[in-house]
Amino acid sequence: MSISTDLIQHYPWLPSLEKVYSNLASMDPLDFIVQTFTKYSDGELEKRISKLFKAAFENLERIKDYKADELNIYLYLIVKILLYILENKPISNRIANLYSKHTYTELLLEKNDANLYDICQDLKILIEYYPKPLEFGIIADKDQREVLITNFKIHYIDYLKLAANLRDEYRKLVHNPLYKGYIFIERKSLIRLLQEYVRRKLIGENQNNNLALSKFRKKVLEIKELKELYENILHEWELKKEEFEYSFEVGFQDGADLSKSFPPCIREILIKIQEGQNIIHIERLYLVFFLHALNYPNDYIINLFSKLPDFDQKKTEYQVNFAKKKGYTPHSCSTLKSYNLCKADKYKDEICLQGYYSKKLETQKPLTHPLFYVQLKQYRSYKNQTNKIIEPLK
Repeated sequence: MSISTDLIQHYPWLPSLEKVYSNLASMDPLDFIVQTFTKYSDGELEKRISKLFKAAFENLERIKDYKADELNIYLYLIVKILLYILENKPISNRIANLYSKHTYTELLLEKNDANLYDICQDLKILIEYYPKPLEFGIIADKDQREVLITNFKIHYIDYLKLAANLRDEYRKLVHNPLYKGYIFIERKSLIRLLQEYVRRKLIGENQNNNLALSKFRKKVLEIKELKELYENILHEWELKKEEFEYSFEVGFQDGADLSKSFPPCIREILIKIQEGQNIIHIERLYLVFFLHALNYPNDYIINLFSKLPDFDQKKTEYQVNFAKKKGYTPHSCSTLKSYNLCKADKYKDEICLQGYYSKKLETQKPLTHPLFYVQLKQYRSYKNQTNKIIEPLK
């Protein structure tokens, strides 16, 4: 059977993706990645992928501003590559949960049952559709009776395959009406099975060839755009997995000086800028991502760079706006150390060197991200202010 391109763009996990977009399926992965970032060089691809991973890390159930366009195909394939090279089961699980829950909601909203039928056919699921709903059971609860109706029935073998990881008692075969090898199934329950299919497809399998994975990762990370995405996802994950106990909302506010809470790595870069020194590319990126994370206005950031000897107004405006569009998280402490940007020793900074005390674990924990530094400084400043003893007027 043939399936519409619109349906594949809406649900890129469908098997017909390989047929309809056969040019992509047959392409070398490295060539595909390069061509994809060339095709979508406006930053929209990175923006959508970053938002997807952030939503997954927040355990959300919908992909905000989801667009069923051609870019969605490329996004899905790049996400699959990222999950492969990340080789991180918790991250894969979160992406799979988000994608599958989003799919569940999207399928529920489908007004045309023919699309649902086509999807099942594409998945090689033995299913039958009845234009006129059939009554297949009654739920009796005290004085209430609910008649069960459906347009669908599914072959019991496919039902068992799809429901294998769903542990609800009512899903067991013995609790479902079986007729000539087919189970009558409500539309909502059928969509739940499709949700599970999507979840399992994105989780993937354990890698058996670690050497092949390492070689592939090394090659694809030579592609600048993918490397940036890869590192940003790891930085986001570092932020999320850290259960920071001194949580404090921080961000740019007109008239407030947040710079006193900046970590030494940022202060060092700002000192260089104030002195009119040139700063290297990674310092520029880190500073922009850091200030964007704290919601500093683009004009403020551009004005900072105006002090640099090689300042170019138009070029800086474009790069700062483009960086904001990508939505990247600033580098983690471990990454900053690898770039020799960590200045904890130079400034003998207590927080950077000693970390913070975890009330939950009753032990000292190392700092893992510069944004935690800002949070902790702001939290302590706030507590100092609220704990001050107010002297009575004399």
